[in-house]
Amino acid sequence: MHVDDFASNFSFFFSNGMDPEYSVLGRVARRIWAIAMREKYGASERAQKLKYHVQTSGRSLHAQEYDFNDIRTTLQALIAVYDNCNSLHTNAYDEAITTPTEESVRRALAVQLIINKEWGLAKNENPNQGSFIVEELTDLVEEAVLKEFERISERGGVLGAMELGYQRGLIQEESLYYEQQKHDGTLPLVGVNTFLNPHPPPEKTTLTLIRGTEDEKQSQLRRLREFQQRNAAKAPVMLARLQDAARRNENVFAVLMDAVRVCSLGQITTALFEVGGQYRRNM
Repeated sequence: MHVDDFASNFSFFFSNGMDPEYSVLGRVARRIWAIAMREKYGASERAQKLKYHVQTSGRSLHAQEYDFNDIRTTLQALIAVYDNCNSLHTNAYDEAITTPTEESVRRALAVQLIINKEWGLAKNENPNQGSFIVEELTDLVEEAVLKEFERISERGGVLGAMELGYQRGLIQEESLYYEQQKHDGTLPLVGVNTFLNPHPPPEKTTLTLIRGTEDEKQSQLRRLREFQQRNAAKAPVMLARLQDAARRNENVFAVLMDAVRVCSLGQITTALFEVGGQYRRNM
């Protein structure tokens, strides 16, 4: 396929955290994407324009003094807007504990509404452009990303690196490093490991957790059974086709687009487990 037949339809999903690098995530991605599409693939101007969505950081949501999570989410949303994201998701402050309540969802939405409707600087597109720290961070983060691309290429590209467990290993190491800093106080987190509440709530405080009702659960199970019954004749054929594509190293995604019309997620994953095995984490 010619690059212009599909590249202009691509969009990406990023996460914004509290570290300074996140404030330039979008402009770094757009710079790398535009150069690669133009110089390596000869793509059109439209295909060189990267579109991306930002979700505020789930890792920065803490169960301790979780009311403070709205403050972190607001700051993450602000840098996403300053960096000209195409769309934005703001987390609810209570997501570290439970499924968001109607009230917490409304507050999360209000973060975006207030930035868009009330915050004056956000009315200026790209207000941070040209500042020393933004320009410096953009260059530094771009260099770091390109070096990571080189390390992946040295391991045989994305698929080769996956076979070696490279990406998963980095994620696990970074997660452990973050948790260690959080617990020893190297990374200060207000209300979690520093500036703790001098009047903490009683230890036996109970929270009302939001969960689906038994009626909702049974309704979902009933609809699943009905879906499987309607497609009882078609599903085995499609699952066999999916397994064959996986064994032949063909484009599994193309087959999946047809499979989801007649097969449930459980049927599909079970079929793929039978071909490739089921991952078990090793520590």
